[in-house]
Amino acid sequence: MNTCKKTIFPQAKKTLELFGENIKLARLRRKLSMEQVAQRAGISRSTLFKVEKGYDGVSMGSYFQVLFVMRLEKDFLDVAKDDVLGRKIQDAGLVTKRRAPKRTRD
Repeated sequence: MNTCKKTIFPQAKKTLELFGENIKLARLRRKLSMEQVAQRAGISRSTLFKVEKGYDGVSMGSYFQVLFVMRLEKDFLDVAKDDVLGRKIQDAGLVTKRRAPKRTRD
């Protein structure tokens, strides 16, 4: 079996770690134990530990389940909600040229 190690950019890793830390702080503010959140989310305690550490090998579904348990799933919808750069690129490409009519053979 050939396994390929994925590469994650350092800035992306830091962002994931910060995301995990925010999830942990939200759990602690709610006075929920790791066991409670893991059980309600349907994941193992070790997976929750990895979520809170921001490990990149954890599925997005696990992250979402934890957010859902803590009633933070609406925050998930804010990701890429107002994409300023994407809108600028889209607006720049709105002007399209009309195609020339097809030539007919005489």
